[in-house]
Amino acid sequence: MRKNLFAFMPAAAFIAVVAGCYKAPEMTLEEIYAAREAGFSEILEKTVSRPKTTDDFTPGIPGGTWYTSISGDPKSFNMLIAESDSETNGVIAPLTIALADYDINNRTWKAQAASFEITTFEDTGRLDITYTLRDDLYWDFYEDSRPRVKITSDDVIFWYDEIQGDVECGSSAYNGQFMENRNGEWEHIDIERIDDRSFVFHFPNIVAEPVLSSNMSFAPAFIYRPAKQSGGADAVKKLLTVATDPKTIPSCGPYFLTEYTPGQRLVYKRNPNYWEKDANGENHYYPEERVAQIIGNNNTAYLLFTQGKLEAYGPPPEELDEVVENARNAFEADGTPLKHQGKKGYTVFNSDGGMNAPFWSFNQNPQNKDEPYFEWFTDKLFRQAMSCLLNRERIIQQTYRGLGAPMLSFFPETNKYFDEKITLQYVFDHEHARALLEQAGFSKRDDGFLYDRKGRKVTFDLTIQSASTQMSDIAQIIVDECKKEGITVIPRPTDFQKLVDQLMDSYDWQSVIIGLGGGATFPTQGSNVWVSDGNLHLWYPLQASPATDWEARVDYLYHKASCITDYDEAKPYWDEYQSIFLEQCPIIYLTRGRSFMALQNRWSMDNVYYDNKNGATTDYIYLAQ
Repeated sequence: MRKNLFAFMPAAAFIAVVAGCYKAPEMTLEEIYAAREAGFSEILEKTVSRPKTTDDFTPGIPGGTWYTSISGDPKSFNMLIAESDSETNGVIAPLTIALADYDINNRTWKAQAASFEITTFEDTGRLDITYTLRDDLYWDFYEDSRPRVKITSDDVIFWYDEIQGDVECGSSAYNGQFMENRNGEWEHIDIERIDDRSFVFHFPNIVAEPVLSSNMSFAPAFIYRPAKQSGGADAVKKLLTVATDPKTIPSCGPYFLTEYTPGQRLVYKRNPNYWEKDANGENHYYPEERVAQIIGNNNTAYLLFTQGKLEAYGPPPEELDEVVENARNAFEADGTPLKHQGKKGYTVFNSDGGMNAPFWSFNQNPQNKDEPYFEWFTDKLFRQAMSCLLNRERIIQQTYRGLGAPMLSFFPETNKYFDEKITLQYVFDHEHARALLEQAGFSKRDDGFLYDRKGRKVTFDLTIQSASTQMSDIAQIIVDECKKEGITVIPRPTDFQKLVDQLMDSYDWQSVIIGLGGGATFPTQGSNVWVSDGNLHLWYPLQASPATDWEARVDYLYHKASCITDYDEAKPYWDEYQSIFLEQCPIIYLTRGRSFMALQNRWSMDNVYYDNKNGATTDYIYLAQ
């Protein structure tokens, strides 16, 4: 779960699949399955499988410039703003650090900025987790323009209490600071200072994952506190705008941000004082410089990669054959090293299907109660019918080149409560869709269109990210399948940031395809999405009380199970929790595509791994000698 500072896409609050528009004629299921198997074999034989199996790495030598890309300009350099703006989040990530890190392979937490100790009090049903910061953590400034500032527990406590804990700041972490105690009453999770390096979170109930619930990044209190004291939340939000000289922004991470040219690029310089070292005492983020070019067009990114001006590239389906054919892999398909490291050309890595998938969701916010679609979308039968009209196999073949799989579960395989028997029952089936629609009072007339029981023609918008041609292709498949049942779906390509504003602010949307970043490695992840009062409870956020009985049940199951540490005792709750979402269909997962990464051979591949759990592991990459 550690941040990969050299991934070719930035971290994001929302991540839409960005790929291309491979067109193919409609095929039967038998033809699709046969083509998929053939596509798997041919592509995988020509690419490299190198999953991460170890935490050990070979020490490298500092030097070189890593060229990467981001899709748009940041909105700010402010950590609070970064919570709701993906570009800002990705831009400031190299300047920050979290308290702890999770090893997804071993399913264990480990110290990062701080070590931790968990104490449970069975008699009172409470829990404490005590953190002790490393003694070598500092806020550093580029080229020592200002004295180093020691990081203390005050930085963490200020951020938790005064920023995340102030409702006026609008932090997405606010709701996570409250939980039910053993008596069913809501209490705040308090933080208490012990000394300059130590602090403790007091949980009013025993929780299954206290590190996950308390892990956080934080910003320098000596910058944010004066603003908060003088001007409140508004003053905090106005800090560190994009007009700020980047060289004045302190870093506790492996890099300094030193330059920002709007619409063009951001430049980072290596922080020699960063605490995490290799066996030779060097900051293991070896490139001396990191240049993030602002590229909104995938074609431009591909051209720059072929010219050696981008280090890594994720080929979309329509480019995959060309990228693979022109590769000079540094490994055999099974990972056996070849002699192309340090030479011209690039290596193409493959991974299994991702742990997450984009989904289709429907606006159930009562602010739109006067719109016809509100009545349709709040009907479970209608949502189930839409799930039955989602032709995942066609999507896989026509947009993923057959290199993908349907997403029919709620939890991914990395989640210990994943159960292969708990799967979506409303899969592609026009006959089943028609039966559900008829049961809900819809009928198809002689003009070929579907009408509801009030005589209103069924037509609604489908919002997609405008920068993604693959999403456009998927939307067209949905349009086509729905049209067969008389339903008119109108795709609405929308700028990504405007889309986020619609989902989190104006609520002015009808249906949408989007993805939430990362997979639910823990069942308690996404509390601001799945619980009814969450600000990202997409279909109807920030509910004062659950709008439906099933959402009330989900809230109960979530809060109950998250306080149970025993796996066998918790499993029935998480089983029902998953089953409800798969039955109610507030979101309908699409497909998980196999992913590929091409990496320039001028970099040593000794420490490079690529898989569906960890993504691209390039934190220890260095120039080949």
